[in-house]
Amino acid sequence: MTTILVTGGTGTLGRLVVERLRADGHEVRVLSRRTPPYAVDLREGGPGLDAAVAGVDTVVHCASSPRGGDEEAAAHLIAAARKAGVGHLVYISIVGVDRVPLGYYRTKHAVERLVEESGLGWTVLRATQFHDLVVTVLSTLSKSPVLPLPAGVSDQPVEVSEVADRLAELAVSPPSGRVPDMGGPEIRTFASLARAYLKSTSRHRPVLNLPLPGRTYRAFRSGGHLTPANRTGKRTFEEYLECRFGNG
Repeated sequence: MTTILVTGGTGTLGRLVVERLRADGHEVRVLSRRTPPYAVDLREGGPGLDAAVAGVDTVVHCASSPRGGDEEAAAHLIAAARKAGVGHLVYISIVGVDRVPLGYYRTKHAVERLVEESGLGWTVLRATQFHDLVVTVLSTLSKSPVLPLPAGVSDQPVEVSEVADRLAELAVSPPSGRVPDMGGPEIRTFASLARAYLKSTSRHRPVLNLPLPGRTYRAFRSGGHLTPANRTGKRTFEEYLECRFGNG
């Protein structure tokens, strides 16, 4: 069986990837900032990172932070992987990182380029937003008496467990370069997602669609973060809500 290191292996996506790989009999190491024996801050690198990648066949890079440092983290990981002779680096990215001028997306795109130029065998999978993230955003917005939404914006949420399945599959396959994007089964207006969420959580809020200024909003409104040709996911947003809240 393959020895695989999963960075961010305690996160929403990473822990599911770890579970699937272990269930298939692979030796899996979990790297995160606070989980021994591979408690490593990738932004700092160092001997702990070298120990984590020593003897590893494949690295699945799920660690990421909207607060910054992803490029530094990737550079340290790639340097350590090259030194250790890692054969395959798998990276999870976001659909639209090359089309939406959001700071976090630009960083993810820069990490993609680092992976591609690493000299390692590599695979990059881009996915749309997880159902969990959409619910987190809507939960925050619905704390006010009126639920404000960006007018004219749609989304294509995907089930995180299905993305984990795909990443686990890619991790034990040969390096494949940029593979087809992975999106949810439906492209939905944010307003329809919000109403489904409000119904499922028995909340009553008027939905207010607000036009916003700027290039980023225009890119989202034009669907730069969507992948209509790759509706790979199976679980719908309503099915996710029913499972999570039970009031669908």
